[in-house]
Amino acid sequence: MGVFLIWYSYFSTTEEERRQIIHYIKNADLFWVGISILLGIMTHISRAIRWNYLLQPLGYKPSLVNNILILLTAYFTNLGIPRSGELLRATALTTYENVPFEKGFGTIVTERIIDLIMLLLVVGLAFFLQTDIIWGFLKDRGLNFTYLITIMISGIIAFPLLFLFVKKSKHPWAQKLKRLLRGLLGGIFSIFKMQKKWAFVFHTLFIWTAYVAMFWVIKFTVLETVDLSISQLLVAFVAGAFAMSATNGGIGIYPIAVSSALAIFGVSSVSGDAFGWIMWISQTLMIVVFGAISFLLLPLWNRNK
Repeated sequence: MGVFLIWYSYFSTTEEERRQIIHYIKNADLFWVGISILLGIMTHISRAIRWNYLLQPLGYKPSLVNNILILLTAYFTNLGIPRSGELLRATALTTYENVPFEKGFGTIVTERIIDLIMLLLVVGLAFFLQTDIIWGFLKDRGLNFTYLITIMISGIIAFPLLFLFVKKSKHPWAQKLKRLLRGLLGGIFSIFKMQKKWAFVFHTLFIWTAYVAMFWVIKFTVLETVDLSISQLLVAFVAGAFAMSATNGGIGIYPIAVSSALAIFGVSSVSGDAFGWIMWISQTLMIVVFGAISFLLLPLWNRNK
């Protein structure tokens, strides 16, 4: 799908437009690109520190170096197989730090829940700051809110029923699932037992502020986006964030989503595409380089285990 979207992006632009996009990418100010990459690296370090806050109430304190290497390796593998990084994180933590898989995976689920809450807060903030423009855009696209609400209500009803079935069933698979869920819940509820709650909150806010900041500084690499406000860029940030989960690392779709969001504010498709590609290429290269190094370094660093 990602390769198809790259093909689509290429053939939906004229030769002159492609030349301009490539010109923007080649001449992007490396200072601002470097700042964006540095902020990205800092978010991974902050995540590694925050992860230990979830693991400590469970009686484990992995080394910070291992946490960083495992995180970068996980993001690297996600580029190949979506969501495989979460399984690899828990497995690597078991291998090198003797943390039971269910508990380690439970803390990862907790992180994802926190990230989802933060993303929804950013979505809410973007919608609040640009209500008229976003609402008009969604209505023009024929978005059916009744359909979305029906799906949400169905999910809310189905989840308790599934939980009740697993709890009452004596089937061996249900028992295994029950043990897995018990371990997962232990990891999830570790957030309420941690000693450094405020440090956890600080790192969470820092991570998401840095995410927005690393997106914001890229605006200085494209002439037409320099004057965009933070509220306008938040809309494009949200579009890009959702696009990241559509394909492996947002390949192909990320620039399209960001460009489409920027077009709402009058940014040309050429400048919007250039912005999206510069952001995606810089962050993907960071993951590929540091993730590949971590993938090789992780077993070497733990060769005595």
